[in-house]
Amino acid sequence: MSSTAGERPPSLRDRQRAQVRADIHEAAHRLFAARGFADVTTDDIAAEASVSPRTFFRHVATKEELLLGAVQRGGAAIAALLDRRPAGEAPDTALAAAIVGRVESFDDLDLENWRSAILTAPQLLDRVTLLAGPDRTRLVELVTDRMGVDPAADTRPGLLVQLSFAAADFAFQQWVRDRGPRHRPLASDVTEALAFVAHPRWGHY
Repeated sequence: MSSTAGERPPSLRDRQRAQVRADIHEAAHRLFAARGFADVTTDDIAAEASVSPRTFFRHVATKEELLLGAVQRGGAAIAALLDRRPAGEAPDTALAAAIVGRVESFDDLDLENWRSAILTAPQLLDRVTLLAGPDRTRLVELVTDRMGVDPAADTRPGLLVQLSFAAADFAFQQWVRDRGPRHRPLASDVTEALAFVAHPRWGHY
């Protein structure tokens, strides 16, 4: 992914670190899917990724982070995407496009590997959410600006963010748990769920 205007391009060291993190995640997902989350140790993952345990913990704090980290950091990425949406776009349309854009950024194979891995850790499934607390505040600010309303007098920005992410998280959970023979793309399920939130009520008064 190329850097946008004004951003410093990643250095060789940055790229090397990113590759080590990617190797660790890929190794973990393979092992979790093959053996089950509970039966894989951090030493197992480090060995599979050809790194030392010390290097592993330099990049990853816990096993849980290997399954939840990228999803839980999604809110910040969605906020950045929302901030770049066209100014005249309706708030619900812009937020839905930002959420779907984040979902579409996941590589299909990586996503399927992650799904196979997290299904071995059912205790973590309820913690799979695209929205974390600090990101919610930023998203509500962006939606408030887009609506042009007073946040102290109008609850719609907060409601739109909450309902949109509830719909996206519901679709995400359904997609992960879907064991049917016809597995739809995640972005299709999320787009369909967000369509139920879309309404003219979210526009300007």
